[in-house]
Amino acid sequence: MFALLFLALPALADNGHSGVATARTGPELSDFALFVVAAIAVWLTRRALRRRARKG
Repeated sequence: MFALLFLALPALADNGHSGVATARTGPELSDFALFVVAAIAVWLTRRALRRRARKG
């Protein structure tokens, strides 16, 4: 029952696309957020790999 409700939630949201594409004037906030998350993931991975290499 929960799965059906979970799948139906996007259809109930009131933020549908109008179907009209607008011209991009520059990077969106989500582009910056994705870059920051990717940079943190790379930093954490490199730190973990360095720590593992030092250990053994």
